[in-house]
Amino acid sequence: MDIWKFQKHLTAMLLGWAAAGILSGLALTGKRDPLRQGVAEQFVGWGLVNAAIALAGRMSATRRQQLPNATTAAVQTAERRKIARLLYVNTGLDVFYVVGGALAARTRGATDKRWRGRGLGIMVQGGFLFFFDLIHAIRAWSTGDSH
Repeated sequence: MDIWKFQKHLTAMLLGWAAAGILSGLALTGKRDPLRQGVAEQFVGWGLVNAAIALAGRMSATRRQQLPNATTAAVQTAERRKIARLLYVNTGLDVFYVVGGALAARTRGATDKRWRGRGLGIMVQGGFLFFFDLIHAIRAWSTGDSH
C-alpha cells in the first residue's frame, strides 16, 4: 500500500462528502419548514468542518511525503498505522455523534422541530462518518490493500 496515495484518496473522498453536505444544506436553507432548516444547519456546519479536516489532512500528508525517507517501508508502515489508529478513534467518536444526535432529536427536538432537524442531521453525518472511518481504518491497517 502506498500510504500517500491512500491518504490523497481518503481526503478527496472526505472533501467530496463535505461538498455534498454543504450543497445539500444550502438547498434546504430556503425551506420554511423548521425541521429542514435544522438539518440544513447541521449539513452546512459539518460540511465546513469536514472540508477543513480534509484540507488540513491533505496538506499534512503532502508535507510528510516530501521528507527524504518518505518512501521507505518503515515510514510507510508507521504512517499506515498512525492513520489507522486515528480512523479507529474517529469511528468510536462517530458512535457518540449518532447517539448525541438521537438525544438532541428526542429531547429538545420533542418540542422544537428545528432541534429535531439538527439531531437528525447529526445522526446522518455521524452515521456516514462511522462507516467511512471504519472502512478506511480497516483498509489502512491491512497491508494487502492495492491503493
